Amino acid sequence: MENPVNKLRVILADDHEMVREGLKLLINRQSDMETVGEADNGRAAIALAQELKPDVVVMDISMPELNGLKATQQLKKLCPEIKVLTLTRHGDDAYLRQLLNAGVSGYLLKKSAADELVRAIRSIVAGDTYLDPVVTNRVVSKAYGKPVRRGTPSEKDLSTREQEVLHHIAWGLAMKEIAARLDISVKTAEVYKARAMEKMSMKNRIDIVRYAVLKGWLQDT
Repeated sequence: MENPVNKLRVILADDHEMVREGLKLLINRQSDMETVGEADNGRAAIALAQELKPDVVVMDISMPELNGLKATQQLKKLCPEIKVLTLTRHGDDAYLRQLLNAGVSGYLLKKSAADELVRAIRSIVAGDTYLDPVVTNRVVSKAYGKPVRRGTPSEKDLSTREQEVLHHIAWGLAMKEIAARLDISVKTAEVYKARAMEKMSMKNRIDIVRYAVLKGWLQDT
């Protein structure tokens, strides 16, 4: 009998078989997601994604034939509805802006905890942009060409709750997780988010992360 749960369908694109096997085991252990295909190079990833139409492609940056950046650029033109989560062994600061411009929805280090991959997949499917907390501080400050410093100009009377919501968003939590942590409804959390973004003239999650960097939130241990 077919499983009634609509699982998130994921393709893994990485040229190392052992890495793919580890990721596949992790993903397939989740009740709400499954691995539907694997590719060991960028061209194969594009072809497989066009054929299978997954929800998410977990894309390694360093792959033969076509690297993750170029593969993402091509895939987003062909299938813009597919979310791409970039996976890399190194920080690759120089790639971040290009990857975001190419349309990636998430950026994750391979050395991050296993639950970060699961969280990232759920987050980007929910419509958020996910940046690895370990590297966000450095790569965002470089992407904006500004040094990281404590404090921030003109906070425009953000309430404590609005700051809490922004703080959690910057760390990559989905709105459902934020609502649960703050013991409020998802709708209320969205209201706090909207109010805070309006006060700070923020347009997207990258602006929220930049604010968090300036506040020093992402230096927390």
